[in-house]
Order: sequence, then structure tokens, then C-alpha cells
Amino acid sequence: MNFLAHIYLSGSNDDIKIGNFIGDGVKGNSYQKFETDIQIGILMHRDIDYFTDNHIICTESKKRIHDIYGKHSGVAVDIFYDHFLAKYWNDFSKESLRSFVYHFYFLALINYSILPLRLKRAFPFMVLNNWFRMYSRVEGIENVLVRMSKFTSLPENTENAINNFKTYYSDYENEFRLFFKEIQGFITEKYKIEF
Repeated sequence: MNFLAHIYLSGSNDDIKIGNFIGDGVKGNSYQKFETDIQIGILMHRDIDYFTDNHIICTESKKRIHDIYGKHSGVAVDIFYDHFLAKYWNDFSKESLRSFVYHFYFLALINYSILPLRLKRAFPFMVLNNWFRMYSRVEGIENVLVRMSKFTSLPENTENAINNFKTYYSDYENEFRLFFKEIQGFITEKYKIEF
């Protein structure tokens, strides 16, 4: 799961959302320096990543794009899945995507001091280009992949990735729908968050 899904799966607690957002940038036991709910968000982020990385449905999605992104295929699939979450947002939330996204941008801004350096560098571009709302369009996914290749280890192979995404769009969508029900169930069971 990528940023939008991580934040959505955090439920309504703002500190858990921030922890989940920064999870990739907090290594080992260093999460213990944060407040309790931020710690929960960081640990939730790790649980979501583990559940996703080891799920048979996600493995099928990753196989489809492995020739393009190799070991980074999971990153592309995470972004593809965020596309479907954004596109069908009203199926998952009573709050509008716009309201959800702007609330989170404000939340991240007031917590900017605790963001890991990589997120501090990327955050202004996220807001300026409205990454989370951009996810709902295929062109937006293309822009996110280009920008992520500049801020992360994701290789610059966007054109081939987007062609793959368009070709197998319905397969990715079906896999997302099946998987997302399962990850919601996992989070509800482990963290008592209802969706």
C-alpha cells in the first residue's frame, strides 16, 4: 500500500495517521521516541507492509510488472492500488476525498518537524502537485511515478509501467478489490478500526 491507503487504514486518529505516514522512514526501535499513538501508526505501517508484501494477490500483481521494475515492482503495485482507492473513494469513505486529503496535508504540515528527511523534501511537492488527489487519474499515476523516481530508489521506467497498467487495468482493479477487503479485515481485527 502507498501513502493514501496507509493513511486511510489508520482510521480517524490523527496521530496514528502521522505515524503510518512516516513509517518507512523510522527504522528499528527508534519508533519508541514518539508519542504512543504515533508509535501505533508506525507499527501499523510495518504490519500493513508485511501483510501486503506476503499476500498472494499482491504477489500476482507484482509478477505482472516485475520485468519492468524488478525488486521495485511492489512500489508500483502500491501506487496502482492507491489509484483504485482514490478512484472509488466514495465506496470506502463517507468523507470526500478532497476533504480527507486537505485535512491530511494540514496535519502533516503541523507535524512537519517530525517527518523523516526524505518526506520533508518530498512533502512540498506532494502538496503543490496534490499527489493524493492525483492518484484517481491514470495520468496522475504517471506523474507520481515520475516524481517518485526522483525522490526514491524507484527506477525511471514510467512509460513502460503505465503501458503495463493500462494493458492489465482490469486485472489490477480486480486484485485491488479482493485484496483491500482482506487488508481492511486484518486492520479491523488487529487494531479494532472499523471501516
